[in-house]
Amino acid sequence: MSSTSIKITGASSGAAGGGSQLQSSSTSSTTPATTTAKKSTKLGRRSGNKDSASTKSSSTIINEDELLAKDFITPDDVCNLPSITRQYLCNTEANIYDIEFTRFKIRDMESGNILFEIVKSSTTNNNNNNNKQQSSNQNGQQQNSSSKLSNIGRFVRYNFTPDFLELKTVGASIEFKVGSKPIENFRMIERHFFQDTLLKTFDFNFGFCIPNSINTCEHIYEFPSITPELCQEMINNPYETKSDSFYFVDNHLIMHNKADYSYNNGLC
Repeated sequence: MSSTSIKITGASSGAAGGGSQLQSSSTSSTTPATTTAKKSTKLGRRSGNKDSASTKSSSTIINEDELLAKDFITPDDVCNLPSITRQYLCNTEANIYDIEFTRFKIRDMESGNILFEIVKSSTTNNNNNNNKQQSSNQNGQQQNSSSKLSNIGRFVRYNFTPDFLELKTVGASIEFKVGSKPIENFRMIERHFFQDTLLKTFDFNFGFCIPNSINTCEHIYEFPSITPELCQEMINNPYETKSDSFYFVDNHLIMHNKADYSYNNGLC
């Protein structure tokens, strides 16, 4: 599993939701668009309960192996999974649109402090086998990583301090490139679990992306309240908070990223 990272880790309340703006640019034009969070679950809901993002039926496929046997995987399929996935539900070759994440930043909207930032370095030498990245975590420490270009964006491990769970509003900025094909109905569904508890589900529609464009988007999230007991459990059990990020074009899964989270940085 590669250790590169371009992901959204914010949270939103069911009432307030989240908002974002997508800016798309190419050598010939600039096209603004707007996306909004469509659905969000409440913290503390057990994964066996009904998910607000989708209604289960007796015929719904919720087994990973069954999903992998399908011709293509849909948003309803992933919304009905009862737990975090054990494996990737698509390979990197499914990304026929050459979507490439190049920058990701999380900031506290109240203080303006940057909590996490990672930027993919541009490479000018095709013979360079390593793609170097620099990132900073919540404590401002610089981190360096190298990985093969084809594996960028599949997995990230976040290390935050307990204070992260007390934040109220967070902005998550993402930059990504698009290849030569136009993208219709670009959509992301992200599901967060702590152990067997479904914490939250996000559903964003990015809309249309023009070919050969560089797109930037910032989502503004209001964090829902969590109980002190659950908060302490998440702190005491690093990396047992996990997320799946599923990316769809025209309701076909083309990318699947994973992450896990620790909230005890600075305590050990």
